[in-house]
Amino acid sequence: MHHPHCSPSLVCLALLATCGPALASDETLVINGKRTQHPEVATATRTATPAKLVPQTIDSVAASELTAFGQSTLSESLVGIPGVDASGDTRFDGVTIRGFSAGSDLFLDGFRDDMQYTRDLGNIERVEVLKGPAAVLYGRGSSGGIVNRISKKPQKGQASSVSVRAGSHDSQRLAADLNAEASEQVQLRLNVAQEDADSFRHGVHGKRTLLAPALNWDLSERASWLLQYERNEYKRTPDRGIPGVDGRPAEVSRKAVYSDTGRDYINDLAQSARSHLSWDVSDAWQLRHQLSLIDLDSQFDNTYVTAVKGDQVTRARWQQDLHARNLASNLEAEGQLQSGPLAHRLLIGVEQGWQERTPTLWQNATPIPPGNLYDSANLPTHDGAMKLASDARHRVRSQAAYLQDQLSLGDWHLLAGLRYDHFTVTSERIDKGTQQSVSDDSLSPRLGLVWNPIEAHALYASYSKSFAPAGGGLIGITPGDPSNHLDPEHTRQYETGVKSDWFDGRLATTLSLYRLEMYNKRSKDPDDPTRVILTGLQRTDGIELSARAQLSDEIYLRGGLALQDAEQVKAEARYQGKRPSNVSRHNGELFAGYQQGQLGWFGESGVTAVGKRYADNDNSTVLPGYARVDGRAGYRWPHWEAQLAMENLLDKEYFVSATSAAQIMPGSPRQVNLSATYRF
Repeated sequence: MHHPHCSPSLVCLALLATCGPALASDETLVINGKRTQHPEVATATRTATPAKLVPQTIDSVAASELTAFGQSTLSESLVGIPGVDASGDTRFDGVTIRGFSAGSDLFLDGFRDDMQYTRDLGNIERVEVLKGPAAVLYGRGSSGGIVNRISKKPQKGQASSVSVRAGSHDSQRLAADLNAEASEQVQLRLNVAQEDADSFRHGVHGKRTLLAPALNWDLSERASWLLQYERNEYKRTPDRGIPGVDGRPAEVSRKAVYSDTGRDYINDLAQSARSHLSWDVSDAWQLRHQLSLIDLDSQFDNTYVTAVKGDQVTRARWQQDLHARNLASNLEAEGQLQSGPLAHRLLIGVEQGWQERTPTLWQNATPIPPGNLYDSANLPTHDGAMKLASDARHRVRSQAAYLQDQLSLGDWHLLAGLRYDHFTVTSERIDKGTQQSVSDDSLSPRLGLVWNPIEAHALYASYSKSFAPAGGGLIGITPGDPSNHLDPEHTRQYETGVKSDWFDGRLATTLSLYRLEMYNKRSKDPDDPTRVILTGLQRTDGIELSARAQLSDEIYLRGGLALQDAEQVKAEARYQGKRPSNVSRHNGELFAGYQQGQLGWFGESGVTAVGKRYADNDNSTVLPGYARVDGRAGYRWPHWEAQLAMENLLDKEYFVSATSAAQIMPGSPRQVNLSATYRF
């Protein structure tokens, strides 16, 4: 394994991170009478399992922590989590995890939510990032990991709140989290929000609304039914950032925008409805049925840079009318068995999924005149005709069955799982009169072992595998393409590490070492570039350290650090030996916080550090590394809370992500937000 170069500041960050991040003291978990800062998680095993007993790395972060300083998108808010890099823009959320794109590995309450839009976190309780292949429970994809948003749910005794936030760039947000109990058996919750904001980017504006009612009905002492709905509408100006010049982002103002802001738009309406019915058949067994429908209507008109020559930029204009829908049904049985000294926790599940995506695309029929790179405010407008580029309908039908067993024998805990998937994609080009269907079958195993000979320390090792069939990412294939019949790409991960509690549970650390490989990767045949063959290999070797510490009743730390060496080991000559785009060699964060008590002063400040990345797989354009400092302070009264937060305190100029060498997103300059919350 190659050891990535690490700057002195990041070495300091690594050392400090061993004192690491913390949950507030009232969120400390107690297991078998022992306190721990390791949280209980659901994503890793689809059962409520302490993270310390999961033989794989998982980060669980409260949504309030992710948005504490004003981060506006899911992908930006996850930056700082070890091994996670942003890769989206104003069109959609995108992240890379451990060197692999996870843009299609986004989930909501365990259901696939792989559509291209930006998500609001107003109805989210926490976000769990499971690192490494997760196909054993979630199916195709998940090369580097998955991001699962856990929504807010009705609870007995839950307080209500109303909050208002105002800040830089005319940003305003009004939100309410309202809770009620209609009876002893019925709890209700309603989350609503409206946000209106300009941007530090010239002419970029966005307005979004959120409506999310939920009902929990205790049908009996053993049965309950949870119903949820979410409506997220977001209208905004598309912005793909600035182009690269001579291997670096162009030396233009970070306010410079290359869209046609007077005309361009994105209108997204995302809706989801979910049902969760659970029945405790006995004290040891539970049956669960879950149903999810996620629907997206999206239209855009977008002008963006495609190339730079000298001081001139060329641009393209595209329009899209998109409708996408995911319907999924999941039936699970979870139970506990005892066979001699062995304790079993079994999970048996069957899953069915129906997905459909119908994009219609138009592009400019006549060229857009070039414009001056350094005069973005006066770029020419395209008023010519638009021509149909494609009119398609893509459908996916999937079935799966899985079995998982969590075995315990004294200090040993074994996790074993296996899943079978049948995947069929059908694509129709309506404009060309062509159609094709392709099917794949795959087995996805996972095996992990945890050993804690000393109660405070758990050593683990695991192996997991996933698959990526043709048409399984942004769903759809090109009818007639010979590569449609190739076998799926596969990803495997070997991971080992130790999860520890120190100082009577006040400090929790996770140290992991892994090798993650995508083999059977699609690449062009060097002897015939028109053919695609399965000979590619992409690899990431890495080390991650994260920690949580409640140093005293008032002071806590949270943080972590990742070192990752990602490489295209076997690929076409142009990519051979290069690093995948949007992958930093090191990233991490360290925050220190103070809480006077349940009431009184509180505050937090820290640094998020990201190493240099490349904007493209050719490694032709570098995004420089950066370290950003954020801070916030506030005061709590019995019912009120006020807070002043600053993102990028030192007004550092940096670049947060890229979708190509011509589309690089600058990070926000210093941003100030003042918020007030009333709880009742």
